[in-house]
Amino acid sequence: MLGAIMILIAIGSNLPHPDYGPPIAVCEASVASVAAAGCRVVAVSRWFRSAPIPVSDQPDYVNGVILVETSLKPAPLLEKLHEIEAEFGRERSVPNAARILDLDLIAYDEIVMNGEKPPILPHPRLAERAFVLKPLLDVAPDWRHPVSGASARALAAVLPAGQVCAATNAQGQ
Repeated sequence: MLGAIMILIAIGSNLPHPDYGPPIAVCEASVASVAAAGCRVVAVSRWFRSAPIPVSDQPDYVNGVILVETSLKPAPLLEKLHEIEAEFGRERSVPNAARILDLDLIAYDEIVMNGEKPPILPHPRLAERAFVLKPLLDVAPDWRHPVSGASARALAAVLPAGQVCAATNAQGQ
């Protein structure tokens, strides 16, 4: 991957889908949908089970990260990700609500965007989230945050305490 553009997408689900089934199956199906939307999937992390943040009574999430290549620029790629979420039945209600599918554009190479219009790149909370950094280590352990310069490994080493995030089995447990 040396010299290649690193585009990182975080995937999460904590609600079942009527056709795909439990959250882990939703996450796996979403990888194929991202590929069908014009992205070449280069790497897929293991799936991780994580507690909701902020802490709530909603079900645990299944999370992962994929590394992709695409000719889509950041804003059109984010639009495609939102279209995929909608196709899976995601309804945007309140922040941090339970969801069938969540696709976040975490980083698009070394691009930094923090203007009025989305996307904000890199994702503003990625350095605080075990459910992003642990799977990111599977697909791009040498990735560096384009603002801080910190590696994924360094960011993971200083995660805030108390986040529950562990690799899952095939059933998402």
